[in-house]
Amino acid sequence: MVAKSGPRRRVANPVAISASGVQIPAATSITSIQNYEKMSTKEEPTETNEIRYFVRIKNFDLDGTKSIERALLSLPGIGRRIAGLIINQAGLNPKETLGLLDDDSIEKLTAKIEEFPSGIPTWATNRQNDFFTGEDRHLIGTDVNLVHQQDLNRMKKIGTYRGLRHRESLKVRGQRTKSTGRKGAKVGVSVKNRGGS
Repeated sequence: MVAKSGPRRRVANPVAISASGVQIPAATSITSIQNYEKMSTKEEPTETNEIRYFVRIKNFDLDGTKSIERALLSLPGIGRRIAGLIINQAGLNPKETLGLLDDDSIEKLTAKIEEFPSGIPTWATNRQNDFFTGEDRHLIGTDVNLVHQQDLNRMKKIGTYRGLRHRESLKVRGQRTKSTGRKGAKVGVSVKNRGGS
């Protein structure tokens, strides 16, 4: 059965005007018009949460647009596991945006970072049995690079094998050096040009 092709009727979309003077399609029901009027007369919130794009913690500017867990990862010495432990100790939501936190929450987070590693096992720290103090510490922020340089200088000063290798800028951990780690002039067979074309 084939449908007949005939002239198509064009119907203009009738528009109804609500009590507030807003044009609404006539096909809509009365309840939806009333809901529309309620929505249009509802006041918009005047206070908007200002986001801080940079939050200063431990002399580092953390990205305020990221979640607390992701933002803490940019601090040296803090990985996913440590970030989760710190946030749990501070009693915060790890998925919350860092820049939307109030001052009290940021101070609480900073305090937990300062007193870390209280309440965690020894194996989770990154500085176990410190050479000078013998304590188990966890280095965060600028302390990571500072203590690393101190360790290298101590090894160079007492003349350990690792210290000597560091002093000569050679590989320290037993890697092969015959074919890798080269710098300077190219190593190979030098062919002299004996004239001619």
